[in-house]
Amino acid sequence: MTVPGAGDPAARGTRPGRLGVGVVGAGRVGAVLGCALRSVGHPVVAASGISAGSRDRIDALLPGVPVLEVPDVVERAELILLTVPDDALAPLVAGLAEVRAWQPGQLVLHTSGRYGTAVLAPARAAGAIPLAVHPAMTFTGTSLDLARLVGCCFAVTAPAPVLPIAQALVVELGGEPVVVAEEARPLYHAALAHGANHLVVLVAQAAQALTAAGVEDPGRVLGPLLGAALDGALRASSVTDGPGAIATLTGPVARGDVGTVVDHLAELTALAARDAALDVPEGYRALARSGTQRALAAGRLREDAAQALLDALTDPPPPPDGARPPGPAGTPGPASPPPRPPDTPEDPA
Repeated sequence: MTVPGAGDPAARGTRPGRLGVGVVGAGRVGAVLGCALRSVGHPVVAASGISAGSRDRIDALLPGVPVLEVPDVVERAELILLTVPDDALAPLVAGLAEVRAWQPGQLVLHTSGRYGTAVLAPARAAGAIPLAVHPAMTFTGTSLDLARLVGCCFAVTAPAPVLPIAQALVVELGGEPVVVAEEARPLYHAALAHGANHLVVLVAQAAQALTAAGVEDPGRVLGPLLGAALDGALRASSVTDGPGAIATLTGPVARGDVGTVVDHLAELTALAARDAALDVPEGYRALARSGTQRALAAGRLREDAAQALLDALTDPPPPPDGARPPGPAGTPGPASPPPRPPDTPEDPA
């Protein structure tokens, strides 16, 4: 199959196969990927951005690129990067189809981890080539991200005849394409969100507890410990014939040390009462239960030791009807927050 624009090297610089790129949604992801594609010879012909932050990123990462309305970006480009929030993607694709913006032979690439190519069906019906390419990393929206793309895994999903196009684009950026089936995209995205987003929550909880213990710089204390734990768990996850990351579990759960676990819960429950940190003992219980069950399944705990841990980790009884959980010492519990209006999607985080 011929990639659009591949036959006109003069129009796309000195290298053959260069594509005119349009960035729809110059948020932290779109501006960086546009810059990365530009650095390997694909000219960025137009970009769209609603917020002041997006326009600042275009100025910094895509200098000289005209900022246009979305239909104008689509009209100019051979490769369209749709880097918008997940919930905005389907309406955007359908809306552009309604105004007949899509062109036969265009490459339409979205970066949502949640979706495969089915969300691009209106563009495909107009003759566009659908590609779903999700970089498995977080973005700052600055030039620092460019080096981090090298070696990064990208989930690629596309119809079989055009899958090599998506893979080739990833390789050009220095990334590693990982093929994910259309029906597996939601599970893939849930796994990444659970691992990365909830890791941040875990660090926040641990740092709060350390601060309460009088540690001035929690990040410095946690860094070496969490770095080593994460490195070991990831290495073990890559061993296909072993028990996986749980093989590297250390600490009181791995030792079956019920007394230490009980003491931890008492301290964290006291912290929750003092500092409105109710999620900390709840999170500890949930993760310790999961660790216990996985360690038992991997043969690292005896059944009686695991049961003793699970008994200690049972949820506390609920407060009496009408009672609110305690806030900081000497204050009533937190009031329910007022309803929050839904966010208006602009550019992606």
